[in-house]
Amino acid sequence: MSYLEKIDKTRLPQHIAIIMDGNGRWAKERNMERTYGHKYGVDAVRTVTEAAVEIGVKYLTLYTFSTENWSRPDEEITALMALMVMAIERETPDLMKNNVRLNAIGDLSRMPDEVKARLDNCIAQTSVNTGLTLILALSYSSRWEITDTTKRIATDIISGQLAISDIDESLISSRLTTAAFPDPDLLIRTGGELRISNFLMWQLSYAELYFTEEYWPDFGKESLYKAICDYQSRERRFGKISEQL
Repeated sequence: MSYLEKIDKTRLPQHIAIIMDGNGRWAKERNMERTYGHKYGVDAVRTVTEAAVEIGVKYLTLYTFSTENWSRPDEEITALMALMVMAIERETPDLMKNNVRLNAIGDLSRMPDEVKARLDNCIAQTSVNTGLTLILALSYSSRWEITDTTKRIATDIISGQLAISDIDESLISSRLTTAAFPDPDLLIRTGGELRISNFLMWQLSYAELYFTEEYWPDFGKESLYKAICDYQSRERRFGKISEQL
């Protein structure tokens, strides 16, 4: 029986975030260059996005490139950026066909001009779509995001637009790059690592965490459905006790 048949579609996670880990190790185990792992990883992105669309997930955030990734070897960064340009152009027609709206979060000012231009074009083209919102975290880290948000709030206090008493959780959430989206209900990390790696640390406060040994290129539709089944087996109490739910 497919995991899909076990899913209660009335209790789907509204927002799934994924740390797509293991591309390099997947390639290395097959005696390939790391860049081949990233190429196959793009295929997994397409597969998982389609699965999310088919089941009715509303938001899917993918940790695509972290601020820490800028410290990788220059040849790998160059290959990743070239792959990103190709993937954005290649996937745009499918995003339109599947009614997927693309968005991006992160320090996008650091992205190469060509990548940024093509990303902006795809975001503009898909802005009319009303189905799944696919959010790419690019040049993103949670510490960068929180630091940047703090600076902007401090600037508004200095200018008199805000008072210190105005600062609360809602204000901070409204100034984050994810302000337009609900917080993730489920975080998935592939590749066997058991950490969140500076990803959506504020937003993941009450998310359910799911870790799998599967490398990202091997993570398919059944893998996603299995993670959702595991999510639905848990009791989400948000600080309450079972009897209060």
